[in-house]
Amino acid sequence: MIMPLPTLTILLLTCCLLLSGCTRNQAAEEERCLSCHRGIEHTSPSHSGCVSCHGGNPKSTTKSEAHSGIYGLSNRSYPGRWEMGCGPCHRSQLERMQSSQMYTAAGMIAQAQATWEGETPGTRYGSQGADLYDTTGKPLKQHEVAQLDHLSGELFRKFCARCHVARQQDPSNGAGNPAGCAACHFPYGKQGLYRGGDHTMLGRAPHGDTHRMHTLPSLQSCAQCHHRSGRTALSYQGLMDGNNGLVPTRNGKPGPVPGSDQRNFTHIAPDIHYLAGMDCIDCHTSREVMGDGYASANMHGQLEVACEDCHGSADKPPLYRAITRENEDPLRESRSYPMQMRLGQQMILTSKGRPFSNVFHVDGNVVLQVKATGRLLRSKVITGTPEHTVMGHGRLACTACHSRTVVQCYGCHTQYDREGFQMDFIKGIVTPGQFSETEDYRSLYPFPLALNQKGKISPVTPGCQTFVTTLDEQGNVVQQETIMRYKGKRQLRFAPFHGHNTGKKAVGCAECHANPTFLGFGQHIMEGRSIKGTLLCELSDNKPLDGFLTMQNGTVQAYSAITRAGSRPLNQQEVQRTLAVNTCLICHPSAKDPIYRTRINYRDLDDTLHRRLLAPR
Repeated sequence: MIMPLPTLTILLLTCCLLLSGCTRNQAAEEERCLSCHRGIEHTSPSHSGCVSCHGGNPKSTTKSEAHSGIYGLSNRSYPGRWEMGCGPCHRSQLERMQSSQMYTAAGMIAQAQATWEGETPGTRYGSQGADLYDTTGKPLKQHEVAQLDHLSGELFRKFCARCHVARQQDPSNGAGNPAGCAACHFPYGKQGLYRGGDHTMLGRAPHGDTHRMHTLPSLQSCAQCHHRSGRTALSYQGLMDGNNGLVPTRNGKPGPVPGSDQRNFTHIAPDIHYLAGMDCIDCHTSREVMGDGYASANMHGQLEVACEDCHGSADKPPLYRAITRENEDPLRESRSYPMQMRLGQQMILTSKGRPFSNVFHVDGNVVLQVKATGRLLRSKVITGTPEHTVMGHGRLACTACHSRTVVQCYGCHTQYDREGFQMDFIKGIVTPGQFSETEDYRSLYPFPLALNQKGKISPVTPGCQTFVTTLDEQGNVVQQETIMRYKGKRQLRFAPFHGHNTGKKAVGCAECHANPTFLGFGQHIMEGRSIKGTLLCELSDNKPLDGFLTMQNGTVQAYSAITRAGSRPLNQQEVQRTLAVNTCLICHPSAKDPIYRTRINYRDLDDTLHRRLLAPR
């Protein structure tokens, strides 16, 4: 039977209302929560009522009875608070998140093991024990990091886990965050105090500024956690921290911008994407942040975006494909954007071949929509441009030339005192053993380059460049400024790194080729065919602290390891070829010069013109 169009439309609308939670709206009308919580902000148009998210007894007239059964009221760090509150309606997102690096921190824990124990054991540890699936779909057992009875386990639990998304942390110092979903969607404001319209909650902690949901996490939500270690959220905004005053800033005074933990920030050049008004989520997809349901070995395995996705590579423009189905991610995710995607729209693809939800191809242009504001930005495609087709630059990562600064912290001295006590943020209790740390030197520019895990030459930074001192329960020194073993020998580590401080203007050709610091020699002096470090490790007078290479009579030697599988320092041939280009750059300083379109033939220097130019004067 074919129904008349009006009748069919009414039936379809009725079904959609029922499926989208109309029954919850009816239940919400029977709740009495708002009789006390007057003025509280509405969470979002798609969330109604209180009990479905918070639990409790909505028909009671007394506070004690009404709050009976509220999720996590007695233990706010209990993960069930958001598993039971968000999970029933968002099961897919919850399960993705629980297998992601953001939640498990398995890669961070493994790197701590590699740095402090000399290798990464086969057993996988995460913030919590779980039965997961690896990226090939095979079952994967993850053990809880609370069981890791080693210095690296202690380090993660007492340092790294302090602001980890799997546990709710104390916001009193301005660096805490709520647990799970709320970490991004209901982040803390200043001191974690509620400042909304509900007078029963006003000034109470720990709570977000308001009860309003952040459907699209802001840059500051990300910065709540990503302002330590690599300082990516700081660098992106054009800020550098003074590390609690231990590292001098301009004129030896504190920086003008106050930060958490009594830190202070000075201004540096911000990232070009930040200046364009882009937040972190405008590049990073939900699959990177929340995972895709499969547990990767590290964060590198979870990342799927690259500069080439929007800007193209030297020989290939960005890839794209049309939206052909009603259930594709761009259609669903863009519902929260000012401009929604539509069927047939040509979406730009990530490096893993998945579509962005806010970057599309139209009229020969790559266009990005800023998710929060709807602003449209045209992405410049560099494919085929002279400066990006220099012969010999095929292995250069974009960040090798376009990073403005890269934060480098050298000489991290860590002391572990078994006499002291410190909070274990995973176990939730104070346990014996206390960590403290200092650093020797911090630099922003120049930055060393090495081969990364993708086979590209990119910036690298000290990867937990740690000198470890351990005191036993009686205060006796067990280890004194020890460099931990890695791949069979004691050596410092560097790790491939993207500093998130990109600029349009690239590092100059002569600047890079003529400055061995970029090649990994650190601060140095050149004597004939030798390059010697001048900022030396105090435990060895011939090993540079801020680099990993030395050259003696033309022979290059590496002193430190570049971590991540397949990564390594530049070898002797690569160093020599890089330095040899200086001969040409004297007269041919521009990358657009035709001589750089083909491999340089140094026999060309034997002609009459070059002999005259290169003759001693």
